[in-house]
Amino acid sequence: MSLRDLLISQIRAQGPMRLDDYMTACLLHPEHGYYTTRTPFGTSGDFITAPEISQMFGELVGLALAQAWLDQGSPAPFTLAELGPGRGTLMADMLRASARVPGFLKAVDIVLLEASAALRDVQADTLKTYSPRWIDSIEALPGQATFLVANEFFDALPIRQFVRDGTRWRERQIGLKDDVLAFGLGPAQPQPTLNERLEDTQDGDLIEDCAMAAPILATLSARIATYGGAALVFDYGDWRTLGDTLQAVQNHDKTDPLADPGHADLTAHVDFEALLRAVPPCTPSRITPQGVFLERLGITARAQTLAQTLSGAALETHVAAHRRLTHPQEMGNLFKIFGIVPQGSAMLPGLET
Repeated sequence: MSLRDLLISQIRAQGPMRLDDYMTACLLHPEHGYYTTRTPFGTSGDFITAPEISQMFGELVGLALAQAWLDQGSPAPFTLAELGPGRGTLMADMLRASARVPGFLKAVDIVLLEASAALRDVQADTLKTYSPRWIDSIEALPGQATFLVANEFFDALPIRQFVRDGTRWRERQIGLKDDVLAFGLGPAQPQPTLNERLEDTQDGDLIEDCAMAAPILATLSARIATYGGAALVFDYGDWRTLGDTLQAVQNHDKTDPLADPGHADLTAHVDFEALLRAVPPCTPSRITPQGVFLERLGITARAQTLAQTLSGAALETHVAAHRRLTHPQEMGNLFKIFGIVPQGSAMLPGLET
């Protein structure tokens, strides 16, 4: 039985599903989930992330975190962590670059938060020379200084969607229409957690809420405030979400989120306001476009150095990768970054408070 059949049976028995429950089933169902049954990253998968585009991305991120480690007195041991590590490419590039920093690799404890057993196997192979270990929740991070990166992690967390109806909200749900999965709206109900959104919305406006995001960042921030460390968060979104941003990607093209459950990636824009509200007692940086951040770290100079050994198609691919990561009309403005450090600590390189 396919995941679509299972979901249809569940809806027939229990009624319409919340969107966050639908997303969780599509992405993490133990037998049919998107992330539990495949490794979707790269040109042969359904989408490509910054680390898969060029080694330069991971190198610069790794050196930025290594500099933060130096700025905080080179604590040892310390945790180098990643949320949602994909194929392990970003972590591998970070470690290769930071190996030049005296004492860094000797003191490092590599920790990966990954829900997919299939992806854990891929990460283990990619990082086999470094002996990483895995955790199931942010609460399981060790009690020591933690330097962490989250690249396109928060956009994959399940969301709920609500449509304003007067001072109440109707939740967008997944039900059945002619025995086919279809979106619909639940009854108008008060949603106390959304009261502040009554100030910037009108009747009929759709907003999104990711209940899981802020607690994860709050737990991480408390850990960094207590033990030291820093975090870099890369994702796409806005200061405050408005409108339907749910999207499904399959074979590098957008598709209907309900068309093929378990066979497409599902994501939504990140609400950066909600994330940064969870940061205290740490100090956050300004939200910075990815292109600006990478240019401040010297990506163009690094690209020029690498280009000296390339020619022909390899050089063209390299130039295109630099453009894709930094150009305002590509990933340069679409993706945004912020960092957090303990109060009183130097901000991460490439970012401003």
